[in-house]
Amino acid sequence: MPFERLLFALGIRHVGETVAKVLARHFGDVDTLAAATQAQLTEVNEIGEKIAAAIVEWFARPEHLNMLQLLKDAGCQTQVVRREGASDLLAGKTLVVSGVFAHYSRDGIKEDIEKHGGKVTGSVSAKTDFLLAGDEAGPSKLEKATKLNVRILTEDEYREMTGA
Repeated sequence: MPFERLLFALGIRHVGETVAKVLARHFGDVDTLAAATQAQLTEVNEIGEKIAAAIVEWFARPEHLNMLQLLKDAGCQTQVVRREGASDLLAGKTLVVSGVFAHYSRDGIKEDIEKHGGKVTGSVSAKTDFLLAGDEAGPSKLEKATKLNVRILTEDEYREMTGA
């Protein structure tokens, strides 16, 4: 199980799947995260005061630290492991995926984006860097991307960009 899934499974208040991924990528391992101050946590994109306070409070409890040690001793993944072919090519970039792709399943292309450091969201906004448009891409997403000057990538352009 990847570190971000373990982090999500710990049940820290306000830490859902997305926040767990952000925290895992930023801190790299559970010990660094556990040692982070509230101020350090709030410096992370998407982490506000409420989430930071919940994380600090969770790691301050001895029973939680004991549980973490048991998980480590059992061989659970408590650090980010770079997957084969991983890169920071899309680090800091937000992509929206729409349509059907020849070389990827829907989940597969999202995993590939994340493997390259990108973030996948469900709707086009001013914060979107790319709309990855496959066959039968949603017309409203295409229209909104055009309106907001968001770059629209075909599957082939994405594969060329990532070296697939």
